[in-house]
Formats: sequence, structure tokens, C-alpha cells
Amino acid sequence: MKNNLKIKVCGMKHPENIVEVEALQPDYLGFIFYEKSPRNFEKNIPEVSNTIKKTGVFVDASINFIIEKVNEFGFKAVQLHGNESAEYCEELKGRLLFDCAEPENGICGLPIEIFKVFGIKDQFDFSVLAEYEGIVDYFLFDTKGKEKGGNGYTFDWSVLKNYNSKMPIILSGGIGPKELNKIEQILKTDLPIYALDLNSKFEEGPGLKDTALLNEFLKKVKMLTVNS
Repeated sequence: MKNNLKIKVCGMKHPENIVEVEALQPDYLGFIFYEKSPRNFEKNIPEVSNTIKKTGVFVDASINFIIEKVNEFGFKAVQLHGNESAEYCEELKGRLLFDCAEPENGICGLPIEIFKVFGIKDQFDFSVLAEYEGIVDYFLFDTKGKEKGGNGYTFDWSVLKNYNSKMPIILSGGIGPKELNKIEQILKTDLPIYALDLNSKFEEGPGLKDTALLNEFLKKVKMLTVNS
């Protein structure tokens, strides 16, 4: 089992709640820039520990828009949740490295991680991933549903038995306390699971996380990995 499993809490929206979740020390905090999402972020981000990677989430956005937000908020990762091509990802990768803000803000010249999202329900053609290898840093597998994320239910993780890449995986889509057994089982496999992406199952409302529920879950996940 993986003992260095990372945690990303996505769909952050409310400044006071961001501070509360930040205190739980997840590895990533995700901020969505997609007007159709009820978690669309339009505020300022409070100061966040440098140990937490702030992540901008985008859906078929222009590269210029992404660069603008990276420079404005100091994102250390970018999550692409639309139909972005491998060519688009490659161009973005170059732009993120060179079209950055002033060095003193800690962004310039540092590689910014790229997560490419793919939706899965009960089947998936993994051959489509090949052209993204070596360009993006992680494949994020989410539930394919009506919405671009935040659908509230998990996809069939058994589909991943056909995964034939070495690229690390971020698991997303309706992950909550009821999935602890599924998490334990998939971490026992040879799949390169890098992180869990948590969102709607820990919400009191869109973008408002229940920190007590989240804290309890994080402790249980840590126990799963420590005791492996």
C-alpha cells in the first residue's frame, strides 16, 4: 500500500472556510475557474502555507487566461478539466515555465504541475492517454457525468485494472467516508495512485467544506496508509 498518498481538497470558495481547511494541511487546495460551476471562484485567496500547492482548475480555457490566474494567485498546479488536446497541454507547459510573474513571488522558473482530467463511467479507452505522456504530470480520473466534476458519485474503479501507463493517478469523483474500504483495496494494487481528490462529499453547500467531517476522514486515510 502507498504510504505517501497525497490529498487534494477541491472546489474551495469561501475565504473563512479556506482558512479552516488549510489548517488541516492537505497537500493541494483546488480553486475552480468555470462560470457554469456553483463552485466558481471569484474572490481573493487568504494566505496559504507554502507546503500546500494551490491549484487552479480550468475547463477549455484560453492559455492566456490560465497564465493570468497562475500569476495572480501563485498556483503551483493547473488542472485541465475540459477537452484540452495534447498539443494544447504542451503549449501550456512551455508558457507556464516562461510566461510567469516576477521571480520574487516564487513562481517564475519553477515547473508548475499539470493534471489532465479524463471522465470515466463503466469503461474507458486508455489508449487515448499515450499522447499526453511526458507532457502532463498526472492523470486525474473523475466520474463522467452531467457536470464537469462535483457529480457526487464514484465511477467503477475496477475499470482501472486495464490501466497500462506508468503515469501517476489522481482519483476523483464522489469520494467520501463510505469509500474508505474501496480506497484501502485500490491502494493494495500495483496502480500508481498518487492522490485522492475530495470535493462534494464533504460539503455543507457548494464550495463550503465540512471541516470536522473532512478532518475525521483524513485521519482514517492516514491510518490506512500508516498501518500498511
